Amino acid sequence: MIHFVFFLLLPLLLFANPFKVASYNVENLFDADYQGTEYAEYIPEKHNWTKRMAEIKLDHTAEVLCDLDADIVALQEIENESVFNALQKRLKRVGCPYRYGAITHKKGAPIQVALLSHFPLKKHRDLQVSFSPYVRNILEVEAEVDGYPLTIFANHWKSKSRKGVESKRIAYARTLEKRILSMPASKEYIILGDLNSNYDAYLTLPKKLNDTQGRTGINHILKTIDNNELISKSQIRKAPKGIHYSTWNEVPFKERWSHKFYGHRSTLDHILLPPSMFDGKGIDYVNNSFGVFKSDRLFTSKGYINRWQIKNGKHTGKGYSDHLPVYAVFDTKPYRASPKAAPEKATVGSIEDLYKMDQLDHPVVLEDVVVVLKRGRYAVVKQSPKGRGIFIFGAVKGMKEGRKLDLRVQEISTYQGLKEITALVKLREKGTADLIPYYASLDMMRQNEVVRNLVGVVKNRYVYVNGKKIPLYFKNRKLTPKNGSKIKIDYAHLGYYKKLQLVIYSKKDFTILED
Repeated sequence: MIHFVFFLLLPLLLFANPFKVASYNVENLFDADYQGTEYAEYIPEKHNWTKRMAEIKLDHTAEVLCDLDADIVALQEIENESVFNALQKRLKRVGCPYRYGAITHKKGAPIQVALLSHFPLKKHRDLQVSFSPYVRNILEVEAEVDGYPLTIFANHWKSKSRKGVESKRIAYARTLEKRILSMPASKEYIILGDLNSNYDAYLTLPKKLNDTQGRTGINHILKTIDNNELISKSQIRKAPKGIHYSTWNEVPFKERWSHKFYGHRSTLDHILLPPSMFDGKGIDYVNNSFGVFKSDRLFTSKGYINRWQIKNGKHTGKGYSDHLPVYAVFDTKPYRASPKAAPEKATVGSIEDLYKMDQLDHPVVLEDVVVVLKRGRYAVVKQSPKGRGIFIFGAVKGMKEGRKLDLRVQEISTYQGLKEITALVKLREKGTADLIPYYASLDMMRQNEVVRNLVGVVKNRYVYVNGKKIPLYFKNRKLTPKNGSKIKIDYAHLGYYKKLQLVIYSKKDFTILED
């Protein structure tokens, strides 16, 4: 009898292991045959798009998928079923076979959404968002994992380019919402793919794309937020049907990106999970397993994403994709919560509080912040005339000098001794402030103050003012006056680079009185 039970359980013992689910936008995997729906750069024999180039692109895509080694992977930007089948054959040839696969069949669309799986696929279908050929279908697939059914929704939503207003992404979210609400609450499923939305789109949606009064597909329709904060793991475990957890929550803020465009980091690729993936039954999420796949080949020597390269209008046969894959691990063992989870919600704090921290484990909201100095990508802000100031590095979009704001600080750092805010979201504007009380005198020699109306003599990278010798740094070094020049400094930032120094950002901020 014992032997009989053992053999009944043997299949479960063999296969009941953690498994990896991933999503990868491969950036235009096209074949070299003409269909008439290709993007202009992929019309055969034009722009050096040849059979050889198509083969190289196929090889490069297979290389990444082999390295990624996921059991289920959703793919975006696959031209058609023909090139998808070619990819499966290539993967088998190089020793990374996927026995099962599915792809959408949107007529007239230049690209499709697909999925590869080591697990049997019991059924799949297209969810149609729109009749337009340029609105991609959502691929719904049901896999069988160790005897458990698991539904995957593979997505590729409308991008923000070419009039990509938010209502177009809401259409995808509405289609998903309708399907999800038709399923039992206990149904286990994963939403993944390139949603062309940041995980915090409710805070960061550009004004020019906001045609929905601030409502977003990812946050409001798929319900990844509650009371203006992201759903936490403690919340999702008790949540009703239709609520979702964004796995980006688990990644430190500075690592929250899978795509970069002109240096701007974004979280376009997602894995969203319902309460049923945390309930201790069937298949569950493995806590803190979400990540961005960053193999060396996916980056250039300078650290940029090694995307597929088109130079001077010609394909070069170099590079991979402009996206990095994202992944998460699942198991048939029950979900295990972290014994001591870090705070997940934003708290109200002060600039003084930020000076006591090396890094943030949760966002901090600064209320009534005044922009004391704004120069290009840099700013200095204070909450009160006598309080501390802090430098903002590269995160000042939409800020204007003299404005009073509420800010949500996402990331801080200390660079060579200078305290900086390196990522933030502007929550609201609250009028203007008289800046005169916020300027400091040289009696208050501490970093991140703004001083003005100083007259002194420049000598060997110092300025001598009222008996004080202060290091002087011009952001544009070509503006540095000659030794012995007498200058009037209208505005300067008391910065810090290993030691306190006066920083002048613009030629408008000083005048040479005597050369």
